[in-house]
Amino acid sequence: MAITINGQEHALPDDPRVTLLDLLRGDAGLTGTKKGCDHGQCGACTVLVNGMRINSCLALAVTHDGDEVTTIEGLGSPTEPGVMQSAFLAHDGFQCGYCTPGQICSATAMLEEIKAGWPSDATEDLEGAPEITGEEIRERMSGNLCRCGAYTNIVAAIREAAGEDA
Repeated sequence: MAITINGQEHALPDDPRVTLLDLLRGDAGLTGTKKGCDHGQCGACTVLVNGMRINSCLALAVTHDGDEVTTIEGLGSPTEPGVMQSAFLAHDGFQCGYCTPGQICSATAMLEEIKAGWPSDATEDLEGAPEITGEEIRERMSGNLCRCGAYTNIVAAIREAAGEDA
């Protein structure tokens, strides 16, 4: 049993109780993904599994046999940041930075959801493609908390990464 993390294959643990978050941080040594509440309520542990965002603290690693996981480390690097990472830097979309990896992973997946036409509770027209508005972004990012309150800058960063006017 194996899992692919940021393009590299890793063996799944023998212990079926290990969470995906603990596998990422412990076994894979990828400490960008944070353990916040450990209850799926803060979003600090958000990663992408097969392109969809999940709270890795709630997922058992063994349930992801054969899956492709992307963490913040897989979206860019300090020398070559990804589009969303660059937008967060440009707009000061963080303060302490603890929630930032989860915010960036979630925002990356959120833009793909909008491109795919998935509506949210804030989507006004269910017949057409959702628009990337501040309200739409805030609704879709509501599972990612920022205790420093950088929300205005986070929304601006996401709008820039989406090619919208910040």
